[in-house]
Amino acid sequence: MKKIYGLLGRNISYSFSKGYFLEKFEKENLNCEYTNFDLTEIKDIIKIIDNPLVHGLNVTIPYKEEVISYLDELDPIAKEIGAINVIKFDKKRKTKGYNSDHYGFTESLKPLLNKTIKKALILGTGGASKAIGYALNQLNINYTFVSRNPDFNELSYNDLDEDIIQSYKLIINCTPLGTHPNIHNYPDIPYEYITKNHVLYDLIYNPNETTFMIKGKEKGATVSNGLQMLILQAEKAWEIWND
Repeated sequence: MKKIYGLLGRNISYSFSKGYFLEKFEKENLNCEYTNFDLTEIKDIIKIIDNPLVHGLNVTIPYKEEVISYLDELDPIAKEIGAINVIKFDKKRKTKGYNSDHYGFTESLKPLLNKTIKKALILGTGGASKAIGYALNQLNINYTFVSRNPDFNELSYNDLDEDIIQSYKLIINCTPLGTHPNIHNYPDIPYEYITKNHVLYDLIYNPNETTFMIKGKEKGATVSNGLQMLILQAEKAWEIWND
């Protein structure tokens, strides 16, 4: 009987995970399949959890936070982050939520860092941004969220001026702005103040080079998309499922 793994999300036909895992299963000759569980509502997860052939799940937008209330247990790091992207089943079919996003982000960011980076701006406040905040804490990089509807300790896009951009040398795009097919969209920040000491990291991986990255590169900044993060978090998910 084939073991089933899969991705929970909404409108996920574009997903990286399915192609990645199917290729992995074929290459490693594993009797597994990978399915996209495209859910209109999170409550439909119950049917998937009840399927005894399902052995592990990834979770993506918009369910990284909503799914938590359907799980039996949370890994301590996932609990601290407040968002999960991996679900593991134990032998009794109990579910446990993990976050491998923070690992993928940390390990893909480390080679890009330079000595001038002390502070980061996180653009967007969704589920993914929580894992990014956790990872930056572990790296001792202070961060501030930038939001269209900021809370008291967040910045709005209108607040971003030369002084702020100069002191925040790492800028991470956690918004969907610029994702295929809307590749000409980009976060509204003052790119004219970006320098060669800046790192612009985009969680988007399709297209390979976003407008956010292109605008950073024009100013000499180091830029990266989210592909390496995805590969690393996927491998970490596989490790969690098979631990």
